[in-house]
Amino acid sequence: MTETEHLGSHQRGPVDTIRISGIRGFGYHGVLEHERRDGQEFIVDLVIDTPQAVQLTDSDDLNTTLDYRGVIETTHAAITGEPLQLIETLAERIAAGILQAGAGTVTVTVHKPHAPLAVPVSDVAVQITRSRYRAVIALGANLGDAAQTLCEAAGAIAEIPRVRVLAASSIYRTAPVGAVEQPDYCNAVMLVQADWDPPMLLRQLHRIEANFGRARTQRFGPRTLDLDLIDVRGPDGPVVWDAHSCQLPHPRAAQRRFVLEPWLEIEPDGWLGWTGSIPALLGALGDTQAIERTSEALFAERGN
Repeated sequence: MTETEHLGSHQRGPVDTIRISGIRGFGYHGVLEHERRDGQEFIVDLVIDTPQAVQLTDSDDLNTTLDYRGVIETTHAAITGEPLQLIETLAERIAAGILQAGAGTVTVTVHKPHAPLAVPVSDVAVQITRSRYRAVIALGANLGDAAQTLCEAAGAIAEIPRVRVLAASSIYRTAPVGAVEQPDYCNAVMLVQADWDPPMLLRQLHRIEANFGRARTQRFGPRTLDLDLIDVRGPDGPVVWDAHSCQLPHPRAAQRRFVLEPWLEIEPDGWLGWTGSIPALLGALGDTQAIERTSEALFAERGN
């Protein structure tokens, strides 16, 4: 199975769908020099899904729904703004702005009806669908100043574009898992909101690991930094993904107290996929794994 074969969620909550068609603007997007010099018209269509809990359809208050005018103005500003070579990039920027406005999922179609082609066509269009996700990330390290490494890694995660930190746990000290003799670990968990599909978010985490000198040479061996994507929830609920490079929920998280304890600290009512609640999973583990919560926090100066 490829990493693009998303197995999907098992349930879908009520959503409201907003459709906005024919947002027109004059832009300077294209690969050819005359496109970026002379410009042309672009047309954008939007399909926006918002959870009904956000939409609150029984309310007549503007603050309980998406601001349609703001969405249109954001889209128009992207069309008429910074010149880009690809309309795919234009679609991505529009989608990111709408997700930041509170959408759960958005489908953006960018039309380029006057594309300079040798064969006459009535339209050229690119369509993308993007969602906002809520992700649980586990951090671990046991080489060097491990606690400091976790703090710096948490800062790097917070700096990923289109990622917002919702909560971060204290730092925990835990005994290593496996037969390899090595120092105790420092562990923590972060809860983030991200506009990245899970495999793309995981690539961002692997990039951060590499920047901290992570080398994948020994299973369960000592680590300069370990960043695991544990659980992801989208507009439809828990995301289930089964590919070599990305498995969700994390297949071993339910057996790891060093993941569940910090997670419980920041989300007492959290669930691991459809497997079970965090308190229930911890209860099933018993006291078989040594773990100690420290007074250190990932964001000691800034707070969560």
